[in-house]
Amino acid sequence: MKKLYFICLFISIQHLVIGQKISSVEQKIVQTVNTQLPQTEQLLKTVVNINSGTLNHAGVREVGAIFRKELEDLGFKTEWIALPDSLNRAGHLVAERKGKKGKKLFLIGHLDTVFEKAMSFTPYTYLNDSTVTGQGVNDMKGGDVVLLAALKSLKDNGLLDDTSITIYFTGDEESAGKPTSISRQDFIERAKQCDIALAFETAMGLNTVATARRGSSGWRLNVKGIMGHSSTVFSQQAGYGAIYEAARILNDFREQLSTEKYLTFNPGLIVGGSEINDNKEAIGKDNIIAPRVMVTGDLRFLSETQKENARVKMKEIVAKNLNKTKAEITFQDGIPAMEPTPENEKVLAILNEVSKDLGFGEVKAGDPGARGAGDISYIAKYVACLDGLGASGKGAHAPGETMNIKEFPKLIQRTAVLLYRLTR
Repeated sequence: MKKLYFICLFISIQHLVIGQKISSVEQKIVQTVNTQLPQTEQLLKTVVNINSGTLNHAGVREVGAIFRKELEDLGFKTEWIALPDSLNRAGHLVAERKGKKGKKLFLIGHLDTVFEKAMSFTPYTYLNDSTVTGQGVNDMKGGDVVLLAALKSLKDNGLLDDTSITIYFTGDEESAGKPTSISRQDFIERAKQCDIALAFETAMGLNTVATARRGSSGWRLNVKGIMGHSSTVFSQQAGYGAIYEAARILNDFREQLSTEKYLTFNPGLIVGGSEINDNKEAIGKDNIIAPRVMVTGDLRFLSETQKENARVKMKEIVAKNLNKTKAEITFQDGIPAMEPTPENEKVLAILNEVSKDLGFGEVKAGDPGARGAGDISYIAKYVACLDGLGASGKGAHAPGETMNIKEFPKLIQRTAVLLYRLTR
């Protein structure tokens, strides 16, 4: 904890020289963030050391209970949103303040991580003076704590009064309960009542945020051929078989669609043979022309138009069957895209001014292709959005995930001043 405290003393001194454009009120906000840092880091350590894999309902609720108390202490009215048992998810934490000042904000985090209870556990640990590790430390318990610490600095300066803020911590961002029409219904309805949504997924450093994120969806390819002796393959009577037809289709996907910017389509599983059982296991022999192939994959896109155009092209490719084969492709919607919009750019402009005024440099929109899908995408067509405002780090979704502890105080300060300006 002492390491983080001395980092903040240095940052505070920097503000006396660099941060001349921030107001006296904003200077107090920054100073409060620095003063609170030991307690802030202790909160982060506490929640990182609780396993909250999506399917560990007790762990998700335990983290939720800790954040719930923090939010109630800040004057928010809180509510736990339970989901039907059929979804097999823990539920969501919501906190609200209703007022008349400034923009109505919708602030997004999540309580779960990809690390399930059966996996090897990594506690909150310093690796060096600038790096800590732990499960979910940057994705996204660090981001959750950035948000909470920023709000606390505003509360301690009497700046949350009469603001209108909804905070939504989902309990299943890493694996959303299906159907999402149920698991995200309340999330979407509350967001529609707000003006701006800010999400605290992992930051790509201090100078890049997300004004757009790609969406994701699924596809399934079923191919049929005529089973026969391998010696007759390619003949007019036997045809090419299902495996050659599947190979043709996948290669045509690659050749005709792979150069389009922001569009990717990955065949994640392929099985083929004489039979395919319910466990997606194949039975076959080398001397039999395979009559069945099944392929499943994902499709990622930056806009609904790009997604629909890709689906049309994929269907056209699938329909050009080799002799004695037949193929069909079906699509499953997943998370929509967070498309780049002028409204998102306006929010970025405000954040950029905050960052420059604090002496942290210019903030630009990052490459949408560098991020996967996220909860903010469900609401991106309803409100102006920014994402990537959380803690910075590396290795998310893998053992050894890290967070940059030196940038952590600056990210909290930036968030606190941004929230202050948006709610005036």
